[in-house]
Amino acid sequence: MSPSISKVKKPLTIAWISDFPVEWLPELPPPLQGSPRRHPATWQIVLLSEFEKNADLKVHVILLRQKIQADFSFERNGVVFHVLKSSAWLRPASLFWADTMLIRRLCKTIKPDLIHAWGIEKGAGLIASRLGYPYLVTVQGLFAWYKQRVPLPVYFRFIEQLERFSLPRAPLVTTESAFAVSFLQQRFPGLCVHQAEHAPNEAFFHVVRRPQTTPLHLVAIGELSFRKGTDLLLQGLDRLRSTMPFKLTIVSGPDTAYLNSMRSQLPAALWERVEFRHHILPDQVAELLQSPTIMLLPTRADVSPNAVKEAVVAGVPVVASEVGGIPDYVRSGENGILFSPDDLDAFLRAVQEAAQHPLFGRGQVKPASLDSSRAYLSPSRMAENFLAAYKRAFETARIAI
Repeated sequence: MSPSISKVKKPLTIAWISDFPVEWLPELPPPLQGSPRRHPATWQIVLLSEFEKNADLKVHVILLRQKIQADFSFERNGVVFHVLKSSAWLRPASLFWADTMLIRRLCKTIKPDLIHAWGIEKGAGLIASRLGYPYLVTVQGLFAWYKQRVPLPVYFRFIEQLERFSLPRAPLVTTESAFAVSFLQQRFPGLCVHQAEHAPNEAFFHVVRRPQTTPLHLVAIGELSFRKGTDLLLQGLDRLRSTMPFKLTIVSGPDTAYLNSMRSQLPAALWERVEFRHHILPDQVAELLQSPTIMLLPTRADVSPNAVKEAVVAGVPVVASEVGGIPDYVRSGENGILFSPDDLDAFLRAVQEAAQHPLFGRGQVKPASLDSSRAYLSPSRMAENFLAAYKRAFETARIAI
């Protein structure tokens, strides 16, 4: 006997408030064609791809853009994207009330069962707290911790203030590493924190490694900045230049000002060994990871760097700072080497040790470590963790009611 209408299960409607990297999607609608690409935020694309397989979910992605003529929506693989026109200066100036009003009006049409606010950086967590729906916040950076480690630009100091205000109000917060869970629980006693690792793009799980070892092919992926330790990277390799044959590939967005400041400090002989790749697609990054011997990340502060996750699931040995959540992904002696952060000499020793290591110097890692990384950081596990977080958010909301 066929089920009655009353027993037909209605898909759960989830609204993401996100600075979603829509410009990285293929086959963009005309209003977005030719738009500059922002940070790729590949973890959101990965999770969305997993959710597209789940008939019990209906996902709406809400994002704001300045350079469009008017609001518009489009559907892709069952997910509805809502692109709202906004004013860049008015957003922070209004403490994101301008965004709140736009999103509130849209939510009256969508009628979401749950709001998923991605980050504090563009006010998503604060906006979600004003809408009157059950919600959770995903932490993408810990600005209070960054502030302890490095000087923050003006806008990020503003975001750190928002973080103090927004996170304690959230009924549930998701974050990635064990470090981030501990930091949030200590900073905001009583905060409900759910650990959900962000997975790399599926392409990184299928990299066919052909490491180049003569000379060593080193790779660094991420923004060019003091926080990421770009100065340590380049100064360290300059000191090794006379004793270690290598070439370095840097994958990042172009940062002319920072690069110019570094160029003036270092000799031309170093820059001759450096190749830059800017704004390349995840599949292209995965293809690039076929040849590097070792990945380098002398960062001063990172919660859960996606570049490290991509490297460990691709099977690239990693030399990285023992800071933040990195030890969750890099296990010294198994798939890389960790060293004390903000220590140039320690970084140099770690690079030399990796180059002489019987596995890492050949661009290899222990097979068991690779299997473990791939299982821990799989897209399916990410989806399971976020579905569990959604369930917790509903339970928390019912308790609150």
